[in-house]
Amino acid sequence: MKTYTAYLRVSTTKQGIDGLGMAAQEQAIKAYNGNVIAKFTEVESGKRKDRPELAKALEYCKLTGSTLIVAKLDRLARNVNFISSLMEAKVDFVCCDFPEASPLTLHIMSAVAEHEARAISARTKAALASKKAWLVENKERLIAEGKRWKLGNPNLTSDGQVKGTAQGVKTIKTMADAFAKRVQPTIEALKARGLSLRGVAGELNKMNVKTARGKQWTATAVKNAMARA
Repeated sequence: MKTYTAYLRVSTTKQGIDGLGMAAQEQAIKAYNGNVIAKFTEVESGKRKDRPELAKALEYCKLTGSTLIVAKLDRLARNVNFISSLMEAKVDFVCCDFPEASPLTLHIMSAVAEHEARAISARTKAALASKKAWLVENKERLIAEGKRWKLGNPNLTSDGQVKGTAQGVKTIKTMADAFAKRVQPTIEALKARGLSLRGVAGELNKMNVKTARGKQWTATAVKNAMARA
C-alpha cells in the first residue's frame, strides 16, 4: 500500500494564514489519503529555502519510500529554485489541490509565480521612482502652495489627510474581512473537533497564528472573525 509523509506549513510573514491553516491542511490531506505514516510541521516563510522540517520530511521519504504530500502547492514554495531542488531530491510528491500535476507542471507554475513576484516588485519600484522624480521637479511649486514635497502622507493637505484617513479605515476593514475569510476554514475545522470559542483561540495561538491585527486570539476575536466571514 502506498504511504505518505505529510508536510504542513503556516507562514508568519503575513501575521496569519495565507490560504490554508494548519488544521485545514490536516483535513485536506486526510480527505485525500488516510495512509499517512509521518507528519512534519513548520512555521516558516514560504520564500525561504532553508526549512529544516521539510528537509527532515524529504529524508524520511527517502528512508521509507513514501510520498511527500502537501495540502496546497504554495505549501512548498513560490520559488523556482526551491522546486528544482525538491525534484533533484528524487522524492515523489503530491499536492492535494492539484494531484494530477507532474514535476514539470510544478516547475512551470513556480517559474510563473516567481516571475509575477519580480514583475510586481519592479513595477512598485518604478512607480516610486517616477513619483519621487515628479516631486523633485515640482518642489518649488508645491512649497509655494503650502504642500510638502516628500513621499508619504506628510505631502497631503489637511483635507487630503482627512480623506486619506477615511480611505485607510476602509482599507483596514477590507483587509480584516479578507483575513476572516482565509481563517474561516481553519476555525470551522477546529470547531468540528468540538472545541469551544476559547478552545479554538487556544489552538490558533499554539499554531503561532496571529489575528488580523497581529495579536493573540481570544474567544471574542474568534467570534468576530466568524461574524466577518
